Amino acid sequence: MASSADRENLKQILKTHSVRFGDFVLASGQRSNLYVDCRLTTLRAEAMPLIGRLMLAKMQERGWVPDVVGGLTMGADPVVTAVARESLDTGSPINAFLIRKEAKKHGRQKFIEGIDEPAGKKVVVVDDVCTTGGSTIQAIEASRGAGMEVLGALCLVDREQGGREAIEQEHKCPFDRVFAMAELVER
Repeated sequence: MASSADRENLKQILKTHSVRFGDFVLASGQRSNLYVDCRLTTLRAEAMPLIGRLMLAKMQERGWVPDVVGGLTMGADPVVTAVARESLDTGSPINAFLIRKEAKKHGRQKFIEGIDEPAGKKVVVVDDVCTTGGSTIQAIEASRGAGMEVLGALCLVDREQGGREAIEQEHKCPFDRVFAMAELVER
Protein backbone atom coordinates (compact mmCIF):
# COMPACT_ATOMS: atom_id res chain seq x y z
CA MET A 1 0.00 0.00 0.00
CA ALA A 2 1.01 3.63 -0.31
CA SER A 3 3.58 5.17 2.00
CA SER A 4 4.33 8.75 3.02
CA ALA A 5 7.39 8.50 0.75
CA ASP A 6 5.06 7.65 -2.19
CA ARG A 7 3.03 10.77 -1.46
CA GLU A 8 6.09 13.02 -1.18
CA ASN A 9 7.62 11.58 -4.36
CA LEU A 10 4.43 12.11 -6.35
CA LYS A 11 4.08 15.62 -4.95
CA GLN A 12 7.59 16.46 -6.18
CA ILE A 13 6.89 15.00 -9.62
CA LEU A 14 3.71 17.08 -9.89
CA LYS A 15 5.49 20.25 -8.74
CA THR A 16 8.35 19.69 -11.18
CA HIS A 17 6.45 18.59 -14.26
CA SER A 18 2.81 19.67 -14.00
CA VAL A 19 2.51 23.00 -12.18
CA ARG A 20 2.80 25.99 -14.52
CA PHE A 21 2.52 29.73 -13.94
CA GLY A 22 1.30 32.16 -16.62
CA ASP A 23 -2.05 33.18 -18.12
CA PHE A 24 -4.37 30.25 -18.78
CA VAL A 25 -8.01 29.55 -19.65
CA LEU A 26 -9.19 26.46 -17.77
CA ALA A 27 -11.63 23.83 -19.05
CA SER A 28 -14.23 25.53 -16.84
CA GLY A 29 -13.74 28.73 -18.86
CA GLN A 30 -12.19 30.50 -15.87
CA ARG A 31 -8.89 32.35 -16.22
CA SER A 32 -6.01 31.49 -13.94
CA ASN A 33 -2.35 32.35 -13.47
CA LEU A 34 -1.79 28.78 -12.34
CA TYR A 35 -2.26 25.63 -14.42
CA VAL A 36 -1.80 21.98 -13.53
CA ASP A 37 -1.13 19.84 -16.60
CA CYS A 38 -1.49 16.52 -14.79
CA ARG A 39 -0.87 14.43 -17.90
CA LEU A 40 2.77 15.54 -17.73
CA THR A 41 2.81 13.55 -14.48
CA THR A 42 0.16 10.85 -14.93
CA LEU A 43 1.83 9.60 -18.12
CA ARG A 44 5.29 9.38 -16.55
CA ALA A 45 6.41 5.82 -15.84
CA GLU A 46 7.76 6.63 -12.37
CA ALA A 47 4.51 8.36 -11.35
CA MET A 48 2.09 5.61 -12.40
CA PRO A 49 2.66 3.21 -9.48
CA LEU A 50 2.58 6.12 -7.02
CA ILE A 51 -0.74 7.35 -8.40
CA GLY A 52 -2.24 3.87 -8.28
CA ARG A 53 -1.12 3.20 -4.71
CA LEU A 54 -2.18 6.62 -3.41
CA MET A 55 -5.60 6.42 -5.06
CA LEU A 56 -6.13 2.92 -3.66
CA ALA A 57 -5.07 4.10 -0.20
CA LYS A 58 -7.54 6.99 -0.36
CA MET A 59 -10.34 4.60 -1.41
CA GLN A 60 -9.46 2.29 1.48
CA GLU A 61 -9.38 5.24 3.89
CA ARG A 62 -12.88 6.23 2.75
CA GLY A 63 -14.20 2.65 2.90
CA TRP A 64 -14.93 2.60 -0.84
CA VAL A 65 -14.68 -0.94 -2.22
CA PRO A 66 -15.41 -0.63 -5.94
CA ASP A 67 -15.84 -3.34 -8.54
CA VAL A 68 -14.44 -0.95 -11.15
CA VAL A 69 -12.84 2.47 -11.31
CA GLY A 70 -13.39 4.87 -14.18
CA GLY A 71 -13.74 8.37 -15.45
CA LEU A 72 -14.17 10.66 -18.38
CA THR A 73 -11.62 10.30 -21.12
CA MET A 74 -8.93 11.86 -21.42
CA GLY A 75 -7.90 13.11 -17.98
CA ALA A 76 -8.94 9.90 -16.26
CA ASP A 77 -7.30 7.50 -18.75
CA PRO A 78 -3.85 7.16 -17.14
CA VAL A 79 -5.31 7.42 -13.63
CA VAL A 80 -7.72 4.49 -14.03
CA THR A 81 -4.95 2.45 -15.65
CA ALA A 82 -2.58 3.15 -12.75
CA VAL A 83 -5.24 2.19 -10.19
CA ALA A 84 -6.17 -1.02 -12.02
CA ARG A 85 -2.53 -2.06 -12.35
CA GLU A 86 -1.62 -1.37 -8.73
CA SER A 87 -4.78 -3.12 -7.49
CA LEU A 88 -3.27 -6.40 -8.72
CA ASP A 89 -0.70 -6.17 -5.94
CA THR A 90 -3.43 -5.90 -3.28
CA GLY A 91 -4.96 -9.28 -4.10
CA SER A 92 -8.26 -7.57 -4.95
CA PRO A 93 -8.01 -6.51 -8.60
CA ILE A 94 -10.16 -3.57 -9.68
CA ASN A 95 -10.80 -3.27 -13.40
CA ALA A 96 -10.98 0.07 -15.18
CA PHE A 97 -13.44 1.70 -17.56
CA LEU A 98 -13.54 4.92 -19.54
CA ILE A 99 -16.45 7.15 -20.44
CA ARG A 100 -16.47 8.70 -23.89
CA LYS A 101 -17.61 12.27 -24.32
CA GLU A 102 -20.12 10.89 -26.84
CA ALA A 103 -21.08 7.39 -27.98
CA LYS A 104 -19.11 5.80 -30.82
CA LYS A 105 -20.73 6.20 -34.22
CA HIS A 106 -19.78 2.67 -35.34
CA GLY A 107 -19.51 -0.88 -34.02
CA ARG A 108 -21.44 -1.35 -30.79
CA GLN A 109 -21.84 2.44 -30.39
CA LYS A 110 -20.69 2.28 -26.79
CA PHE A 111 -20.49 5.24 -24.43
CA ILE A 112 -18.68 3.31 -21.69
CA GLU A 113 -15.57 1.32 -22.61
CA GLY A 114 -13.96 -1.47 -20.63
CA ILE A 115 -16.98 -3.21 -19.13
CA ASP A 116 -19.77 -5.02 -20.95
CA GLU A 117 -22.42 -5.00 -18.25
CA PRO A 118 -22.07 -1.85 -16.13
CA ALA A 119 -25.47 -2.10 -14.39
CA GLY A 120 -25.12 -2.93 -10.71
CA LYS A 121 -21.35 -2.35 -10.56
CA LYS A 122 -19.96 -0.36 -7.65
CA VAL A 123 -17.66 2.36 -8.97
CA VAL A 124 -15.32 5.10 -7.86
CA VAL A 125 -15.11 7.89 -10.44
CA VAL A 126 -11.62 9.37 -10.79
CA ASP A 127 -10.12 12.39 -12.51
CA ASP A 128 -6.73 14.03 -12.74
CA VAL A 129 -7.70 17.62 -11.83
CA CYS A 130 -10.91 19.00 -10.38
CA THR A 131 -11.71 22.71 -10.64
CA THR A 132 -15.48 23.21 -10.86
CA GLY A 133 -16.07 19.46 -11.09
CA GLY A 134 -17.55 19.49 -14.61
CA SER A 135 -15.72 16.44 -16.00
CA THR A 136 -16.14 14.49 -12.78
CA ILE A 137 -19.86 15.32 -12.65
CA GLN A 138 -20.27 14.23 -16.27
CA ALA A 139 -18.64 10.89 -15.38
CA ILE A 140 -20.81 10.49 -12.26
CA GLU A 141 -23.97 11.13 -14.28
CA ALA A 142 -22.92 8.76 -17.08
CA SER A 143 -22.06 6.04 -14.55
CA ARG A 144 -25.36 6.43 -12.77
CA GLY A 145 -27.17 6.52 -16.13
CA ALA A 146 -25.60 3.15 -16.96
CA GLY A 147 -26.97 1.71 -13.71
CA MET A 148 -23.78 1.81 -11.68
CA GLU A 149 -23.63 2.67 -7.99
CA VAL A 150 -21.18 5.54 -7.53
CA LEU A 151 -19.45 5.12 -4.17
CA GLY A 152 -17.50 8.34 -4.50
CA ALA A 153 -15.39 10.60 -6.68
CA LEU A 154 -11.64 10.99 -6.30
CA CYS A 155 -9.24 13.34 -8.04
CA LEU A 156 -5.48 13.59 -8.04
CA VAL A 157 -5.40 17.39 -7.66
CA ASP A 158 -8.25 19.51 -6.30
CA ARG A 159 -7.90 23.15 -7.37
CA GLU A 160 -10.40 24.00 -4.58
CA GLN A 161 -12.57 26.18 -6.80
CA GLY A 162 -16.02 24.75 -6.12
CA GLY A 163 -15.68 21.22 -7.49
CA ARG A 164 -16.09 19.50 -4.12
CA GLU A 165 -19.22 21.48 -3.32
CA ALA A 166 -20.80 20.84 -6.72
CA ILE A 167 -20.05 17.13 -6.53
CA GLU A 168 -21.10 16.61 -2.92
CA GLN A 169 -24.01 19.02 -2.57
CA GLU A 170 -25.54 19.20 -6.04
CA HIS A 171 -24.83 15.62 -7.12
CA LYS A 172 -24.92 13.90 -3.72
CA CYS A 173 -21.63 12.10 -4.26
CA PRO A 174 -18.84 11.85 -1.66
CA PHE A 175 -15.61 13.47 -2.87
CA ASP A 176 -11.95 13.26 -1.94
CA ARG A 177 -8.57 14.14 -3.38
CA VAL A 178 -4.96 13.08 -3.09
CA PHE A 179 -3.60 16.65 -3.21
CA ALA A 180 -5.04 20.11 -2.67
CA MET A 181 -3.66 22.70 -5.09
CA ALA A 182 -2.19 24.65 -2.17
CA GLU A 183 0.15 21.74 -1.42
CA LEU A 184 1.67 21.96 -4.89
CA VAL A 185 2.44 25.68 -4.78
CA GLU A 186 3.79 25.89 -1.23
CA ARG A 187 7.43 26.80 -1.01
